[in-house]
Amino acid sequence: MSSVLTIRVPEAVQDDLESLAEMTGRSRSWLAMEAIKEYLEGEQWQASQIHVGLVDADAEDFASTEEVAAVFDKWASRAD
Repeated sequence: MSSVLTIRVPEAVQDDLESLAEMTGRSRSWLAMEAIKEYLEGEQWQASQIHVGLVDADAEDFASTEEVAAVFDKWASRAD
Protein backbone atom coordinates (compact mmCIF):
# COMPACT_ATOMS: atom_id res chain seq x y z
CA MET A 1 0.00 0.00 0.00
CA SER A 2 1.24 3.49 -0.69
CA SER A 3 0.16 6.97 0.21
CA VAL A 4 0.69 10.41 -1.24
CA LEU A 5 3.25 12.80 0.25
CA THR A 6 3.43 16.37 -0.99
CA ILE A 7 6.54 18.44 -0.33
CA ARG A 8 7.80 21.83 -1.41
CA VAL A 9 11.28 21.97 -2.89
CA PRO A 10 13.32 24.76 -4.43
CA GLU A 11 13.05 24.99 -8.21
CA ALA A 12 16.67 23.93 -8.58
CA VAL A 13 15.95 20.66 -6.76
CA GLN A 14 12.92 20.02 -8.93
CA ASP A 15 14.95 20.78 -12.05
CA ASP A 16 17.67 18.35 -10.94
CA LEU A 17 15.08 15.70 -10.16
CA GLU A 18 13.43 16.15 -13.56
CA SER A 19 16.80 15.98 -15.30
CA LEU A 20 17.80 12.81 -13.49
CA ALA A 21 14.42 11.25 -14.20
CA GLU A 22 14.90 11.90 -17.92
CA MET A 23 18.47 10.53 -17.88
CA THR A 24 17.58 7.36 -16.00
CA GLY A 25 14.14 6.64 -17.40
CA ARG A 26 12.72 6.65 -13.88
CA SER A 27 9.85 8.76 -12.61
CA ARG A 28 10.43 11.73 -10.35
CA SER A 29 8.28 9.98 -7.76
CA TRP A 30 10.42 6.82 -7.88
CA LEU A 31 13.65 8.80 -7.54
CA ALA A 32 12.29 10.85 -4.64
CA MET A 33 11.07 7.70 -2.88
CA GLU A 34 14.47 6.03 -3.28
CA ALA A 35 16.26 9.13 -1.97
CA ILE A 36 13.97 9.32 1.05
CA LYS A 37 14.37 5.59 1.77
CA GLU A 38 18.18 5.83 1.57
CA TYR A 39 18.21 8.90 3.82
CA LEU A 40 15.95 7.22 6.38
CA GLU A 41 18.05 4.05 6.43
CA GLY A 42 21.20 6.06 7.16
CA GLU A 43 19.58 8.24 9.79
CA GLN A 44 17.92 5.27 11.49
CA TRP A 45 21.24 3.41 11.60
CA GLN A 46 23.03 6.45 13.02
CA ALA A 47 20.31 7.10 15.62
CA SER A 48 20.35 3.45 16.71
CA GLN A 49 24.15 3.50 17.07
CA ILE A 50 23.98 6.69 19.13
CA HIS A 51 21.33 5.04 21.32
CA VAL A 52 23.56 1.99 21.84
CA GLY A 53 26.47 4.27 22.72
CA LEU A 54 24.38 6.20 25.22
CA VAL A 55 23.18 2.99 26.86
CA ASP A 56 26.80 1.81 27.12
CA ALA A 57 27.87 5.19 28.51
CA ASP A 58 25.07 5.15 31.07
CA ALA A 59 26.29 1.70 32.13
CA GLU A 60 29.83 3.13 32.27
CA ASP A 61 30.90 0.50 29.73
CA PHE A 62 33.93 2.24 28.26
CA ALA A 63 37.02 0.90 26.51
CA SER A 64 40.10 0.74 28.68
CA THR A 65 43.16 2.85 27.94
CA GLU A 66 44.91 -0.32 26.76
CA GLU A 67 42.05 -1.22 24.36
CA VAL A 68 42.06 2.26 22.86
CA ALA A 69 45.86 2.21 22.48
CA ALA A 70 45.66 -1.20 20.75
CA VAL A 71 43.19 0.14 18.19
CA PHE A 72 45.34 3.22 17.53
CA ASP A 73 48.43 1.04 17.17
CA LYS A 74 46.62 -1.27 14.75
CA TRP A 75 45.57 1.60 12.48
CA ALA A 76 48.88 3.45 12.81
CA SER A 77 50.77 0.34 11.64
CA ARG A 78 48.51 0.11 8.56
CA ALA A 79 49.23 3.73 7.69
CA ASP A 80 52.95 3.08 7.36
